[in-house]
Amino acid sequence: MEKKIEQNNKVTNEKTKFTLWRILTYFIIYSILGFVVETLFGLVTKGVIESRQSFLYGPFCAIYGVGAVVMLYFLQYFKKNKYTLFLGGFLIGSVVEYLISLIGEYIFNVKWWDYSDMAFNINGRICIAFSFIWGLLAIYLVCHINIKVDRIIEKLKSKFSIKTLKSIVLVVILFMCLDYIVSTFAMKMFFARFVCENNIDIYEKEKYIEEYEYFYSNEIISQIARKYFSDEKMLKTFPNLKYTDSSGKTRVIDEILKGIKPYYYKVFEIKDNKIIWPLKTNS
Repeated sequence: MEKKIEQNNKVTNEKTKFTLWRILTYFIIYSILGFVVETLFGLVTKGVIESRQSFLYGPFCAIYGVGAVVMLYFLQYFKKNKYTLFLGGFLIGSVVEYLISLIGEYIFNVKWWDYSDMAFNINGRICIAFSFIWGLLAIYLVCHINIKVDRIIEKLKSKFSIKTLKSIVLVVILFMCLDYIVSTFAMKMFFARFVCENNIDIYEKEKYIEEYEYFYSNEIISQIARKYFSDEKMLKTFPNLKYTDSSGKTRVIDEILKGIKPYYYKVFEIKDNKIIWPLKTNS
């Protein structure tokens, strides 16, 4: 393993420089890979094909993109052997996961995950079990996954001009930025509507009431929000949305919006620890 890491270090030093273009390319690739991984994870664990997007429209799971870029950059200082890589992944992954959870709640008013019921957690944002997984992932990321990603990038560079590739990356990044902005406003409008029209007992409810009055007092904004950011659209795009009630307990939104299926297609059902598959459709 140590020899392989040393060889990988040489390849990285010769071919890979963390330029802005390289960082943005990594971000796009790993965001798409994250979307694929999360979709498959949802299928295996829940038996449904559901959205695992970070934003409303693009097939991107930006949490993976950010996490991969940050880890790849800072893991350069931990590449001595597999033990230091594990330690680096454990620490860096935990910090990134905590910050992304914190930012998600601050910007989107959303809890993407909650580890409150798991041992040795910090504010429900990180826990030792997943920190351990981050450590293992760091080894696999540096020694296997990113080597293949770098090879793909090099092949693309040999087939297309660097100017063309940079233009494609720029267009995708601009699309993601626009998608992020739209998603931020959509989430704010949805949560304000969800809280006020369903009389939800939520932490800092006054903030949502103010946002509801601001957005829905304008007829044009109200029509746009209800048409393009409807409850069904938002719940199907973000099926695992949670909120914190006034007592501090985390609750799932689809428990309130029961008339909406938060997935696109149900492949199989898990009942009494048994898989019921294939499902029979009701005529």
